[in-house]
Amino acid sequence: MSDRPAAAPVVAIVDAYSSARFLAPLFRERGFDCVHVRSSPTANPAYRRSYRPDDFRAEVTYDGDVAGTAAAVARYAPVCLIPGIESGVEAADLLSEALGLRTNGTALSRARRDKHRMLETVRAAGVPTAEQILVTDLDTLLDWHTKVDGPVVLKPVSSAGNDGIHFCDDAAQVRSAFQALIGTDSALGARNRAVLAQEYLVGSEYLVNTVSLDGRHHVTDVWKMHHISANGVRDLGASAQLLPRRGPESDPLVTYTCQVLDALGLRHGPAHTELKLTPNGPRLIETAARACGADLHVPVRGALGESQLEWTVDAYVDPDRFAARWQDDYDLSRHAGLVNMVSPVSGTLRGYPKLAQVRALDSFQDVLFTVRPGDPIHRSVDDWTYPMRVYLVHETESTVLHDILTARYLDGDGFYDVG
Repeated sequence: MSDRPAAAPVVAIVDAYSSARFLAPLFRERGFDCVHVRSSPTANPAYRRSYRPDDFRAEVTYDGDVAGTAAAVARYAPVCLIPGIESGVEAADLLSEALGLRTNGTALSRARRDKHRMLETVRAAGVPTAEQILVTDLDTLLDWHTKVDGPVVLKPVSSAGNDGIHFCDDAAQVRSAFQALIGTDSALGARNRAVLAQEYLVGSEYLVNTVSLDGRHHVTDVWKMHHISANGVRDLGASAQLLPRRGPESDPLVTYTCQVLDALGLRHGPAHTELKLTPNGPRLIETAARACGADLHVPVRGALGESQLEWTVDAYVDPDRFAARWQDDYDLSRHAGLVNMVSPVSGTLRGYPKLAQVRALDSFQDVLFTVRPGDPIHRSVDDWTYPMRVYLVHETESTVLHDILTARYLDGDGFYDVG
């Protein structure tokens, strides 16, 4: 744990795992100590491995007792309490409200986590959304499917990282996907007692990352996703490109995203919104009331100088600075990209024979390994199974696009030495 003087003011972070592991050092740079709050006595081992105990003065575990946990956290007199990753969102709402801190509150907390309730809440606010149904039995689902003109998507009601998503073109695939989901546990450990089915949205997928303060939403970065069909997955996120803040794609996406945030009562803190730009306009996939994952702040910081994480710190501990800048557009003086390397094989990784060629790309900035030599590697089918992410930053857009395509070409059978 931290050995900083106890006189420093404190920030509490719930589940500071994955990309949220970078929040505590940023708060410490501003002179704040951090206390870690675990949203449950158990945690996903992959997340727990990313936890950095030396960044925190202390750790408190939430065991379902809101009053008791709030009292334990209150001993450190935190100036704010925020979620790190998705599993910490609901606990952060409960505890920040109980402590009387800046909060999104609990009234719409479930709508910010339950994907079915999320779209229903947004639709009720007059914002157009995809058609959907929440089902617990196969017959109801199949009956609904016959009325949908086109493919559908089945997914858990509450999860993260594209866990359990199935793209279905016919009744047989719908039946198989339902049986694969119902009664199983999501990546966050929640039992799938119902399955969410939605119409498949035609169009490109985008990410809009924001930070809010008192209902004022600042856009920190907008990304266009590139998908491929691989390893039996119809839409596997293969790469992404950072877009300008203003433009024919960004403008309608940002307007729509802000409407979604308002509908969901997301007035404070970071949000990560995934959506599609369909022929009928933007449509929500989902919004997460926390910072973006996948260490996407790395290329954003390289391109723009600051990322969603820095803006999050401002919103909570320097609100005057946030208020003075929240309407400013980011300046795309450098371009950025991301490539998810897609493993076609499973086994034990011996090495990456072509890694040097990736590092030699003109726009190469950094690489995040999720699988290293000696680790088990799996065929990539979702966000949890990409063996590495490559981050690209360069002064020219054409160089970034060239290197995205080159990395995609290098990826494949020859990229992995697997035993």
